[in-house]
Amino acid sequence: MVDIAPVRPDDRAEWLELFHGYLTFYEATLDEATIEKTFARVIDPASEIQGAIARGEDGTAIGLVHWLTHPATWTSTDYCYLEDLFVAPVARRNGAGAALIEHVRAWAEQHGSAKVYWLTAESNSTARSLYDRVATRTGFIQYQIAL
Repeated sequence: MVDIAPVRPDDRAEWLELFHGYLTFYEATLDEATIEKTFARVIDPASEIQGAIARGEDGTAIGLVHWLTHPATWTSTDYCYLEDLFVAPVARRNGAGAALIEHVRAWAEQHGSAKVYWLTAESNSTARSLYDRVATRTGFIQYQIAL
């Protein structure tokens, strides 16, 4: 059984450990100011960025998810972008990832979004096996310009 709840200020240490795990998985680094700003946004009820933590049966934090909504030109409502999803390696393949995605899907539906979408690394076969079960692969390829 996985329990999912919004990230709270007192979740900081567990959130930080999971977020660092997420960054390590993608071989990414962020400066401390950006990490602190991200946490502040996630716990701020007025922020557009939402966040939730998944906890295992013993109450240990085992996963996190962040998402936000934005206007879109192909719908009169918003799209929901699932930006970060991470499950600790010891808890993978036990339903936490699917539960976190379902949490965001339900939230987005309740808030009137037209769809939930996300990106992942092409090489992330473990996550992609889950994503292929719970969503439709669109075939789009991401491009970006760093500023």
